[in-house]
Amino acid sequence: MPRIFVKAREAIMQALAHDVINTAKAAAYSGMLMLFPALLVITTLVAQIQEGGTMLGELRSIFEQFLPVDTLDLLQSYVLTRRVYSGQLILSATSLSVFAGLGVMLSLMEGFRRAYRLPPDGWSFWNRRIRALMLLPISMVPLSVATVVIVFGRQIELWMIDNAGHNLRSIVLFFWRMVRWSIALLTTTSVLSVLYHFGTKRKEHWLWVAPGALAGSLIWFPATLAFGWYVTRIADYSRFYGSFGAGIATLVWLYISSFSVLIGAELNGVLYWHREARAAEKFTAVPEAEEASPDSVHT
Repeated sequence: MPRIFVKAREAIMQALAHDVINTAKAAAYSGMLMLFPALLVITTLVAQIQEGGTMLGELRSIFEQFLPVDTLDLLQSYVLTRRVYSGQLILSATSLSVFAGLGVMLSLMEGFRRAYRLPPDGWSFWNRRIRALMLLPISMVPLSVATVVIVFGRQIELWMIDNAGHNLRSIVLFFWRMVRWSIALLTTTSVLSVLYHFGTKRKEHWLWVAPGALAGSLIWFPATLAFGWYVTRIADYSRFYGSFGAGIATLVWLYISSFSVLIGAELNGVLYWHREARAAEKFTAVPEAEEASPDSVHT
């Protein structure tokens, strides 16, 4: 256990040295540009389904777990209550989402590069952007699957409660919710593993990027819940920023999310260089042992 805390402390110190604060700000800014157009496209497409109204309600219940209250109100008034059928508007929103998502990925990849202490000229200008564009759908597929599981999981939960005995309902509810949120945690960890594996020029085994992915997920979940509690119980951004309060709260939440991802990358970078140092020590120790062995001494 002490070694874990030592590595975590070293990762935080490296994060400060690598200017993670400003990198997270850049990713959060691009994420702000991407969030609402992407949600507008998603909710519009969902509304076309026969059970779209029910699914939108379930999506709102998911957003309640993560988004700040002011952001949720803005989302409710701007996205969830609107029905957009204009193909041109959907195309524009999709293009803006992709463009802003590219900015998010480029900012995160820059943070990954610094975490592994790689030179800035590892990829060419276009190779870097092509890889960032490829990471968008690769990372969105697991998140989409998790969202579907959580959305339809509510329906499964109701079915299980109706068909369970009266004494077993609380037990069924507890375990099923544990399963749903375990899937959400596993999906977040999987997405971060994909980003860490493909988002840097330093190729690493999947098991080697897992510690940072798990750490990033474990930081993000409680930090998001704590920020939601803070906004609800203590801070009121609307008092300071007026109608911009919801946007500011959303930006801070995106900053927390980006910071969590980058801290996980810094932990992987620290672990990587410790492995390299151990490998170098073993490499230098073997020739010395061979030179000191009796068989290598000439009489």
